[in-house]
Amino acid sequence: MAIPESKDALLAAMRKNADVLSKKLAQLPAEKAFDPLIEGHCAGSTISAAQLVSYLIGWGNQVLYWHAQEAAGETIAFPAEGYKWNELGKLAQKYYADYACINCWAEFIASLEENQRQLIALVERYSDDELYHKPWYGKWTRGRMIQFNSASPYKNASGRLTKLLKSLA
Repeated sequence: MAIPESKDALLAAMRKNADVLSKKLAQLPAEKAFDPLIEGHCAGSTISAAQLVSYLIGWGNQVLYWHAQEAAGETIAFPAEGYKWNELGKLAQKYYADYACINCWAEFIASLEENQRQLIALVERYSDDELYHKPWYGKWTRGRMIQFNSASPYKNASGRLTKLLKSLA
């Protein structure tokens, strides 16, 4: 799928990639969800499917928080308060820790699905012009920043899960 360049394309990519991801997550046996069997976000590390979902929820919530900061007239902390763009591995570790208390696979899946609904609702609030026809962060449009942290990582996670599911078969 091409990089979205319109609101409709972004929503389609988000929905399609979330649907594919959901199907992969549903195939994973719950008893394997917390085993570190997936290549991690930091070189040489392994993570569990639960941590992979934590990462997706973490980034989704970060996007929502950027927009809450903006709505409140605050300066947006990109990528996150206390982190720089060259520290995304540390930020991934934070997201894993943020959700480490969840020990039910179904709860992880439900949390991810709710996060995806909130992100779609966020996109639906903006016009195509607001999403794609003016820079929002540096050279990046609002739509591209949302896509970087929703549709794209969903697709990446699906690929990681495909490898895991093949190894378990």
